[in-house]
Amino acid sequence: MTWDYFLWIADNKKSQEDPTLPEGFEGLASGFVDEVSVRFCRGDKTRPRKCYMQCDGKDLQINTAFRLVATPNFSSLPSVHWLGIEVGFELLTPWYSKDDRVFHVLDNPVRKDRVFGVPFMAASSWKGMLRWACRMQGGLLEFLESGKSFEKEWREPEWILHLFGNEKGEEEDFHRGALVFYPTWFDRIGFEVINPHRRATRAGTQPIYYEVVPPGAKGTLHLLYAPWPGMKPGAKPEEVLPKLLEATEKLLATYGISAKRTVGWGTAEILAWRVYRKGQEPQQATREEWEKEAPENRKAFWRFFWEHKVSPLLREGCAQ
Repeated sequence: MTWDYFLWIADNKKSQEDPTLPEGFEGLASGFVDEVSVRFCRGDKTRPRKCYMQCDGKDLQINTAFRLVATPNFSSLPSVHWLGIEVGFELLTPWYSKDDRVFHVLDNPVRKDRVFGVPFMAASSWKGMLRWACRMQGGLLEFLESGKSFEKEWREPEWILHLFGNEKGEEEDFHRGALVFYPTWFDRIGFEVINPHRRATRAGTQPIYYEVVPPGAKGTLHLLYAPWPGMKPGAKPEEVLPKLLEATEKLLATYGISAKRTVGWGTAEILAWRVYRKGQEPQQATREEWEKEAPENRKAFWRFFWEHKVSPLLREGCAQ
């Protein structure tokens, strides 16, 4: 079926001007991408790429049904010991993660869902980056600066093992962590150009195009803190959650969540924090609410959220 589909595109010379898919392919979100990619590979390099960059919508219409399926619902958690945490953010710099499609008109397409064609950051990427941010919180930078080997000498702090579990390949005392991660979906697509210059002439050689999620796009990080009775290593929420929240804010605002973080891509501004718990009203801390604090008394946004929203929610649950 796949080969017939691409053969149909290659043989239909009018498909680029009239992107009507054959019977059986109408629902493919990748139809337009496949179409211009075939034209590109057949020798016409400039026109298909220009067509793709002009027609690929910057504002994607994500329907309600997709949001219901793709977004977790923390309003009906099964246990009072679980917490749902949402972090709404807005990108300040481009976000990029390379797509795994081999056949594409661009050399550097942004990662998209193959069914819906929506750019997204995978749950596994969130887990890896947030674990690294927590390690930095736990003293990894100082450890490496002392000249020690990460592979041979680094020992994961217990609070990180509690949240994330063991790494793959662990043979003894293997267990999963208390955190569950979900993908983040974006509704905008843009393009960036990197133009390497020759040192001798100081002139550009050949522009490199990147399909990205542009600054100004908004997304939401969804985290489920779901410890179970008797899990090891155990930890109290009031001890591990502040460290998690601080690492999350540093990851978004300082380190970045994108490929090419070394050039500043993937940084974001947190707009709101939300927390959910069974039997209690969800609590939210917005950026506007936090900025109303007097500058001399204003703490970090994550600490404001912890002290005014999460900690009272935990205490109220213990009192019931």
